[in-house]
Amino acid sequence: MARSLPSAPIAAAGLVGGYATARFTKKRPLGGAVLAVAGAAAATRWTRARGGKVAGALTGAYVAAFAGSHPLAKKVGAWPAVFGVAGAVAAASYVLVDRKAG
Repeated sequence: MARSLPSAPIAAAGLVGGYATARFTKKRPLGGAVLAVAGAAAATRWTRARGGKVAGALTGAYVAAFAGSHPLAKKVGAWPAVFGVAGAVAAASYVLVDRKAG
């Protein structure tokens, strides 16, 4: 049986892909859709692997990362902010879910 993709890259791809989609298409709702779909996919994996409490905490971190990237971008630039928060969420996802599943 093939192992499914870990949740950490899904979450990171949602944050980076959502920003990239919004930036390059100039359609913020489309970027939001990418962010939401990836976030839902990651949350589903988090819930299955570790239950609602961990999934809720990681979903909160995902949303906080998205929101926090905006003021952070004013200090360090947009791409560094997005990559920074995506890395933080991916690391949390790995530590709390993927490492334990592997």
